[in-house]
Parts: sequence; C-alpha cells; structure tokens
Amino acid sequence: MNSLLKFITCGSVDDGKSTLIGHMLYDAKLLFADQERALELDSRMGSRGGAIDYSLLLDGLMAEREQGITIDVAYRYFTTEKRSFIVADTPGHEEYTRNMAVGASFADLAVILVDATHGVLVQTRRHTRICSMMGIEHFVFAVNKMDLVNYDENRFRKISKDILRMVKEYDYRSLQILPVSATEGDNVTNRSTRMPWFRGEALLEYLENINTDKVSTEEGFCMPVQRVCRPDYTFRGFQGEIASGVIRVGDEITTLPSNEKAVVKRILDAGKDVESSDTGHAVTLALDREVDVSRGCVLTKDAQLTVGSLFTARLLWMDDSHLVAGRNYYLKLGTKMIPAVVMHIHCKIDVNTGSEIPADTTYKNEIVDCDISVSDRIVFDEFQNNHTLGSLILIDRITNMTSACGIITNVLRRADNLRWQEHDITRELRAQQKGQKPVTIWMTGLSGSGKSTLANELEKRLVALGRHTMLLDGDNIRMGLNKNLGFRETDRIENIRRIAEVAKLMNDAGLITITAFISPYLRDRRSAREIIGEDSFIEVYVSTPLAECERRDVKGLYKKARAGEISYFTGISSPYEVPKKPEITVDTSTMPLDDCVDAILKLLGETQDTN
Repeated sequence: MNSLLKFITCGSVDDGKSTLIGHMLYDAKLLFADQERALELDSRMGSRGGAIDYSLLLDGLMAEREQGITIDVAYRYFTTEKRSFIVADTPGHEEYTRNMAVGASFADLAVILVDATHGVLVQTRRHTRICSMMGIEHFVFAVNKMDLVNYDENRFRKISKDILRMVKEYDYRSLQILPVSATEGDNVTNRSTRMPWFRGEALLEYLENINTDKVSTEEGFCMPVQRVCRPDYTFRGFQGEIASGVIRVGDEITTLPSNEKAVVKRILDAGKDVESSDTGHAVTLALDREVDVSRGCVLTKDAQLTVGSLFTARLLWMDDSHLVAGRNYYLKLGTKMIPAVVMHIHCKIDVNTGSEIPADTTYKNEIVDCDISVSDRIVFDEFQNNHTLGSLILIDRITNMTSACGIITNVLRRADNLRWQEHDITRELRAQQKGQKPVTIWMTGLSGSGKSTLANELEKRLVALGRHTMLLDGDNIRMGLNKNLGFRETDRIENIRRIAEVAKLMNDAGLITITAFISPYLRDRRSAREIIGEDSFIEVYVSTPLAECERRDVKGLYKKARAGEISYFTGISSPYEVPKKPEITVDTSTMPLDDCVDAILKLLGETQDTN
C-alpha cells in the first residue's frame, strides 16, 4: 500500500467540491450502511428532485445545507485497497477563504475544481496562489460539470489552456487536468464512457497512484521544543516533534537561541527508549548536561537556522479589520509565541497576475509582503528552506482571533549588529536621586476634552510638591519630533509609538512624564503600555462627551471637520475607541479642574508610596 495522502479540495463557490468527494466515497463503497441510508433519506428533501445529493456527506452544518455552500472545513478519512486518504473539503466562498487556507496548510496535494460553464475565476486563482504559498507542490485541476456542456472536448481544451497559463509562475512537481462530472460520476472513480477523447486516469485512480513523497531541502536535525518534561529530580527531557533530519543517541546538539552545546543521552519515542528517530516523530530528548532551554527554543544539529528579530513575510490577511504598518500582534512560529509589529508594508500581490501593487493598507483575503519585527531574538528560517520554522500566524492581541497566516520569504540582518548598551547610571539610581518613582500619566480623550489644560495643571501641582516632571503635549510634539506625520491611521499609530518610546526614555531619566494625546485606538494605547511598562503606565481617560467637546471647539477643528475640510478627524470621520480599563476616568464637563487633578494626585500618591 502507498503512503497516506493528505489532500484538499478547493476552488470557487459552487464548483462542486463537496459533491465530488461525496460521489467518490459513495461509488467506492466507502460508506457505512447507515450513512448511505441517511444520505438517501436526506436527498429526498434536497435540491435534486429526490436524486442523491452527494454534497450532503460533507456539508454537515445546517447553514451549509440551507445555503447550498460549504462554510467550514470538513475532514474525511477513508482507505482503498491501494492507499489511505485524509481529505479536507474546503469552502469556495470568498468570505471563508481563511478556512480554505487552514485546510491547505496540512495538505500534500490540491484538487482544485473549475466549473466548465464558467472557467477559471478569480477565486480559482486565489486558491491556487494560496496552495502554492502554503508549500503544496502537487496539483490536480478537475474541470467539473462537463455534463452541463455536453461533454464538449473543445470546452475542456480551452479551460486547460487557461489553467496552464495560470500556473506558469508557480513551482510545482506534478500537474494533472481532467474532465469530470461530480453529480453523474464521470471520471470520479471510474473512466467515463461519455468522454472517450480523454485517455487519462479517473480521479480516484490518479490519487491512489501519485507519489507525493517530499524532496527535503531542509538541512540537518531541527526540533522546536514544545514542552520541558520534569517528572522528578532525576529526569529532565525536552519534548517536541522532529521537524527535519535524524537524531541519534550520542549526537552533539546546539540549543538556540542560547547557543549552548550538549550531547543526547536518551531518546524516548512513544515512551520507549530508542537509539535514533527522524522527521515527524514526537520524541523526548534527555541531554548530558543542564542547558537553558524552554518552550519555543530549538534543538539543532548541522542546521543553518537564523537567530534574529526581523524578517520579510508574505501574508494572507484574514481579519475583518484592515492591516496598517505599526500594528502589534502575537506571532506564532513553531512553538514560539511572541509580540510582533508589522513594521512596513511593501506591496500587495495581485491574485490574477502575481504582480506587485504598492500599498500601505491591506484588507481581508488580500496577499501582502511586509517586514515584521519581534520583541526578542527567535529562531526562524526562510520557508523554502524549513517549512516548520518558516511559516507563521499573526494573532490579534485584543480578540485572540487569527489575523493572518504566512511564510517567511527573506531574512533581514540589519538588526544583527545592534545590542542594548547597559550603563552604570541606571533608572533606579536616577529615581533614587530624585526621590520619586518615574511613571507615565497617559491622558487620552477627544479633541477639546480638556487633556492639555488638565495635564498643565497637574504638572504645576506636581512641581509644587517637589516632583521632577516632563509634559509631552500632542500639538507640541507634532510641531517638532513628529512634524513629518499626518493624521491617517498609519501616521497615528507611528505618532503614538514614538511618544511611548520618548516617555520611556523620560522615565529612564527618573522623571514623571505626563502625556496629552487623543491616542484613539485601543491597540496603540496597549502597545504604549507595553513599551513603557505595566508598572509605569497610568491611563487617564478624559471622558468629556463629544457634544461638549464640539461645543467648546477651542481650535475650530470640529466646524472644519463637519464641513469636510479636515479628513480623519477623531469623533467625526475617524473613530475613538473608549478605554476598557483605565486606571482613572475624569469628565471635565461635570468635574471642576481642581477635582480632576486631586483625583489623579490621589492615585499617583498611592503609586508614589510604593517606591
């Protein structure tokens, strides 16, 4: 029997993916008797006038049956006399492209359906591009619904030419194009008598015989550490799945990123001691000495991996909210989870032509090239060299939803020669000299809410108390440090990042820093908190209502924004995201200025007392 084949079915919506796999399972007698009977009963209520609706075998969700489309990925496991299979039947609708990408990430081969009545569509091209991006090297294009074009050979030949033109830019190891009718069963499990002009194999026969064994380009042994196992004081092992190579007892390995050396003393595979193990096996390695290794580290031998913090990635953007440079996410790579920032967007990739389109914003289902920086040095490689350490996902830090999946295309080394310089005069010494705990009081609120007035009064009171302060005001900073930034979303993000870095430097100097910025986005304020430090960040929400801010309109900005003379104005044409858990909330429309200052000083006094 050949090895297990994992494949995906994809293509545009209503191209017949679920019907194809359902018919394959039915004709090949791969259903239990109760499944077959349930299918026949369910089909009586279907859309085929009582004829068997094979898609019902895969479309199990009520919404899928009601709409007649696939929404979630449906996995099916089956075995023929020649081979075992796992198939992921994925949705074709553009709205569920993220689900299709999940299926593609596990597959060795893609069966991409093309409707013979429509030909190659945009979603066909998008799915093909995603499959190639995910490392799939074997493609089968099933030109479906040949019964609706009277099994016309010329129609099939024309679509085949379009497919061949489309795939010219991709690196693939095998390509097969065959005509099928999923509803009638032509060329699904057996050769069709209705298309004598096609002399190739039926789809199931082709899948049973194709060799998809990977030609590995990954050098040496590599194992990302999933878990450190310490059942008792006599044993310490490192558990994980071997991503590449072979490991033997007695081999010397290197731990990354700590770069320590050790010798493999024991290998446990499925709980049993073995002398060696290789790719795909989940093992526990015991070493001859103590090393600095935790989850997310990598054990290697003769592998040329990169330890760094900056790289270029190609992403499939999955989030409903758009991507702009400067956004913060969690990055999951191998077994490592780490904060990351999208530093720069290079371009979008046109799904039809593959051409690069200049862009500074990315929307759902678009493919984009961008630079990503992570908060610490991690172990990674280009995807073409190491699939495990070259593939990643980005996770939204607010919702915990997966925002993107992607691959590393280029290692950026410009940060390799940078190292943080430690100084003898530390933040603690400066704070002790000034007799205070340095913190940042981050005031956020709408324009006209009273932030600047409140910040100014607060600083006067602090100075009168003998405190050492620095006030950073929004307008003042934009007239100097950030004069090159506008008010688009990407500029606002960069504006807040720079301010947070400056505030951190001021805190390092031992100063109490007060900032007065609109800072409208939750993510950016969270990023500022992380840059400055949780223990040093006090968020003050100046909650003055929009109506009152607009009534004041000290600078006349609201009037201009209402007239359309100012774009991206917070509260009018750009959103303000209210803080979820600020340390303190004040409303200058209902509280006297002195009361607002007293409330902040009370909180700050409690903070100061902890010094």
